[in-house]
Amino acid sequence: MRWAEMQAPIDSVGIAVDDTGVCSVRFGGAAGPLAPVGDPVLERAVEELTGYFGGESAPFTVPLSVRGGSEFERAVWRALWAIPYAEMRTYGQIAAAVGEPDGARAVGVACNRNPLPIIVPCHRVVGADGKMVGFGGGIWRKKVLLELEAKVRIEREFGLS
Repeated sequence: MRWAEMQAPIDSVGIAVDDTGVCSVRFGGAAGPLAPVGDPVLERAVEELTGYFGGESAPFTVPLSVRGGSEFERAVWRALWAIPYAEMRTYGQIAAAVGEPDGARAVGVACNRNPLPIIVPCHRVVGADGKMVGFGGGIWRKKVLLELEAKVRIEREFGLS
C-alpha cells in the first residue's frame, strides 16, 4: 500500500492505494510511510477528498479496491455507496435494502468495518429516530460530515453559493 495524508476539518486523514485503487481511508492520518509524489491514483483521491471537504458535492470517481469483508458487509458497503450526497438512511433501511430486514445491528457492525469511510459514506447512516449514533470515527466527526453536506445542499438548493 502507498499512503498519503491530508488535513481536513475532522483531523488528519490517511489514504492508501494499491495497484487497483483506494483501499483504505483512515482517521488520524496514514498508517504507513508516505508515498513519493507522483502516484496518479493517490493524488486523485486526495484531490477528490479535498474537493469534498471544500464543499463539492460531486461523487467520488477514484477507483476503489475493497479488500476483505464478508458477503453481507460488502452488500452493506454497496448500499452505502448508493446513498446520495447530503441524504441519510437508517440502519434499518440499509438492512432491508440488503435483504436482512432484522439486521440493523449487523449493518452497524458493517459500517464500523467500512475500510473507505467518507468515500463509502457510512456517516450518512443514522438511528431509526434520526439521531446520530455509532460511527467508527467518532460521533463528532459524523456530525461535522453531515453538517458540511447539509450546508452545501442548502446553499445549492437556495442558490446561495
